Amino acid sequence: MVNIKINNMPLTVKKGTRVIDAAKLVGIDIPHLCYHPDQSVKAHCRMCVVEVVGSRKLLASCSTLVWEGMEIHTDTQKVRDTQVGILEMILADHNQDCLSCARNGNCDLQNLCSRFNILKPTLEPVVVKKSVQDGNPSLVRDLSKCIKCGRCVKACSETQGICALSYSDRSENFTVTTAYNDQLEKTDCVLCGQCSTVCPVGAIVEKDDTQKVWDALHDKNKHVIVQVAPSVRVTLGEAFGMAKGSVVTGKMVSALRIIGFDKVFDTNFAADVTIMEEGTELLHRIKEGKGLPMITSCSQDG
Repeated sequence: MVNIKINNMPLTVKKGTRVIDAAKLVGIDIPHLCYHPDQSVKAHCRMCVVEVVGSRKLLASCSTLVWEGMEIHTDTQKVRDTQVGILEMILADHNQDCLSCARNGNCDLQNLCSRFNILKPTLEPVVVKKSVQDGNPSLVRDLSKCIKCGRCVKACSETQGICALSYSDRSENFTVTTAYNDQLEKTDCVLCGQCSTVCPVGAIVEKDDTQKVWDALHDKNKHVIVQVAPSVRVTLGEAFGMAKGSVVTGKMVSALRIIGFDKVFDTNFAADVTIMEEGTELLHRIKEGKGLPMITSCSQDG
């Protein structure tokens, strides 16, 4: 254990703790963009800089480990001015069509601008508008919104082990791209969507087919049905602020019928049959000593 101070508050933490994580223990949320608790350190954006007594330069809190007697300040003028300057530069190279962006209202960059009261950027825009890539059924990429944080690259390589996304070039030409700059559907991408989950802005988002659903519901010549996987009745409850694990089957079915679905089917029985079939096949493979290991996936819950 080591003894440190954060904004003059004494704190004892484990040796090897990152400054950004130590700050959380005393309720301090250090601004960040590239940092993600489930990923290895990137230290790209430098939004998380802090001032440390004895250091001539600001340190990135996501990549700096605490040491005995360390004194950290997260709210000095030098720190704030630096963070505002970083935000201004990111905004200058960012497509700011926020009102029409899929992440409007749920954007880390937008939240930081609100936090630092940046109402109007002061730097001249240098962003290059690029065509939106939406040639696959799952994901939409808008490279003019990419802030080069690297979260999607880490999700693809560390979480999924696919490595369809990577870095290219340096300095002002530094970018997140694919091998040979191909479309996602031409790479090893499995369209899992983990990149869109961790993207802090609207550079990679899930394809939205909401309007297609409404069009089908309003088409009097169509009999529209919906089939719900077991996990949905729990995740919907959490999405609406209910306690984790809350089952909202009745509420979900009622809502689906109200908005116009003619029939609502449950995948409960089908999921049980799937498990029984998979179990039977596994026992057969073990008995025969062939076809092992057995890999399976319940894609309906995706």
